[in-house]
Amino acid sequence: MRILVGLSGGVDSAVAALLLKQQGHEIIGATMSIWGKGDSIVPQGGSCKDACYGPNEKEDIEQAKNIAEFLGIPYYVFDCVDQYEKIVLENFKEEYLSGRTPNPCIWCNSLIKFDVLPFVAKQAGLEFDKFATGHYAKVEYDELKNRYALRKGINPKKDQSYFIYRLKQHQLENILLPLGAYTKEEIRQIAKDNGLNVHDKPDSQDFYSGDYNELLEVSEKEGNIVDLNGNVLGVHKGIWNYTVGQRKGIGIAAPNPLYVLSLNKEKNEVVVGEEDATLKKSLIADDLNWVSVEKLQEPTQVTAKIRSAQAPVEVLIIPLGDSVQVEFENMQKSITPGQSIVFYDDDLVLGGGIIEKVF
Repeated sequence: MRILVGLSGGVDSAVAALLLKQQGHEIIGATMSIWGKGDSIVPQGGSCKDACYGPNEKEDIEQAKNIAEFLGIPYYVFDCVDQYEKIVLENFKEEYLSGRTPNPCIWCNSLIKFDVLPFVAKQAGLEFDKFATGHYAKVEYDELKNRYALRKGINPKKDQSYFIYRLKQHQLENILLPLGAYTKEEIRQIAKDNGLNVHDKPDSQDFYSGDYNELLEVSEKEGNIVDLNGNVLGVHKGIWNYTVGQRKGIGIAAPNPLYVLSLNKEKNEVVVGEEDATLKKSLIADDLNWVSVEKLQEPTQVTAKIRSAQAPVEVLIIPLGDSVQVEFENMQKSITPGQSIVFYDDDLVLGGGIIEKVF
């Protein structure tokens, strides 16, 4: 089989390519170039090392090229800057300026990495049967349901199914995820044993390691920081500088620690309160993507994650047409509009959606 492997310059994608080559497949390496700002943005506090979006992209591409040369496979770089800025960055800006907290990595995976990259590769004349990445998750075909299913990777600490829950059936049909049955430690050892010099390269820690204001490109907009009763406690310089659940950096002296409870775009207010006020039990999610099931038709008990690193918790999903209401068995801290909730049945990814409302 001829397989296009998305190389990031890191250990995971390098080993994905290595394993597939060892299985006898013909491998092509490809990297998407998404940083189009040149030197117009220099991240505050240093560089964007350990981030997937930033001016260090040149170094990552050079490393990916070296990996391809070491493996003896052809390598290509494809310009995806315009698509990334239009799809990922515009959503990022719109959500933050609306007082919501997006997850750009989720949009990048479903709409750029697993969609635009293989598309532009084929447009450039490359022929391949499957597209592969170094994500820790599994894809399989369910003959009874006649659809592709997405499952967690075997290592709960590195499982990345949360980040790719928005993949569609046609994408799942055409991808391979060879690392789903491995732990991170095993992958690093395989890389070391096979002479890959990225075996100890740190993982990307964030979408962008600089100040998000550098990407938002907006002027300060002062407003009030208020408590739940509307009492003014202080002043902020833009609601986009805060996220729900934030405790540090609020700048308000109080007898007990204060947390950001919500962001009100209409009133340009940051609402804060004590820790117990961060606990909620229900939410509404929309913009749903069902993966391993066609759609939930009736109230269903499953587990769910509202953060990638969270252990799944018990929930009841209540279908509401194009959205769902989710009732948690136990109160959850700092449920954040704009983030994703992903539903599971054991290790099976049922689907997920974007958190719209919390109550």
